[in-house]
Amino acid sequence: MTAFGRSARLILIVGTSATLFGCGSTSRPNAGGQAPAVAAPVEVSIPVPAAAPPAHRVAPAQLTTAIDTLARTFDGKFGIAIRAVDEGWTIASPGARTRMPQQSVSKLWVAMTLMDLRDQGKARLDDPVLVRPEDLTLFHQPIAMLVKGAGYQTTVGELLTRALTHSDNTANDRLLTYVGGPMAVRAMIERKQLGDIRFGPGERLLQSKTAGLTWNQSLSAGNGFELARSRLSPEVRAAALDAYVNDPPDGAAPLAIADAIARLARGELFTETSTRILLDTMGASVTGRARLRAALPAGWKIAHKTGTGQDLGTRNAGFNDVGLLTAPDGRRYAIAVMIGDSRRPIRERQQLIQSVAAAVADYAGTSR
Repeated sequence: MTAFGRSARLILIVGTSATLFGCGSTSRPNAGGQAPAVAAPVEVSIPVPAAAPPAHRVAPAQLTTAIDTLARTFDGKFGIAIRAVDEGWTIASPGARTRMPQQSVSKLWVAMTLMDLRDQGKARLDDPVLVRPEDLTLFHQPIAMLVKGAGYQTTVGELLTRALTHSDNTANDRLLTYVGGPMAVRAMIERKQLGDIRFGPGERLLQSKTAGLTWNQSLSAGNGFELARSRLSPEVRAAALDAYVNDPPDGAAPLAIADAIARLARGELFTETSTRILLDTMGASVTGRARLRAALPAGWKIAHKTGTGQDLGTRNAGFNDVGLLTAPDGRRYAIAVMIGDSRRPIRERQQLIQSVAAAVADYAGTSR
């Protein structure tokens, strides 16, 4: 038994929405009943043994062949990376070392920066935070229903939960401000030597530039952003999307992300408690039900973060799922599947991600 212990558990309070689409969580429903509902405490168990990384081993031929086949049959810019946390091997598709748009996968680095500050005694999850109307962003931000008048009083811990489990953009950008902004996140990535991972300017600036817009706060109200974007010419939008895909400011190599998640799982990045908090919060995510988690057999656990970019016609720039898969026997696999630019239908993109998880589960089931 290691210092962390394979049966270590953390009780994490997370809110779930009344519907899958209303991806918000809160411990303070508003009087009008508009806030997402509060669920009972959820107990998740993500193994976090503090073992040293295993010696390098040759990747299993069966799984390597399966991933190679998937890579040959999918049309688009993408990368697949798998690191066996306990067995010591790595599988990487040809695009695994290419920077792909992260989109909301980048929320993971904000959360890691928070855990790093917590370990330094510079942040607490129960620190109070005010979310004001001027903090609202765009796209998916269920916390906006609670931000009225002078704002919504919450905590750092609730922002973390909303950002990771429901991919709330406003919660994440407010948390980003709390930890010190993009420069603080970039400094953490460099200090922890996480590899080829960029961190962008935050949701508002990233998404507006990707669309071909200049951000102003009025775009955060209702569907203001979508309306302004719809008024742009197809040529402007295509040029902006091309610029984003060719050099994404939030770009990251899937292999670097898989390595970071493997190091997180081994307890190399943060203290025992911070590691548990982060993995258990990722384990409570309700996003991406048709991605990695959809292919996992009974008994498997997943702690993950999804990311989805903007569409332009049939084209999508950023369709991702990254995380830690844990087999029933405790073996763990860090996975990053990132589709950076593709015209394939959403169902085919989902199937690629599912197929990678299914291949890993099949390997684990036959190699006991």
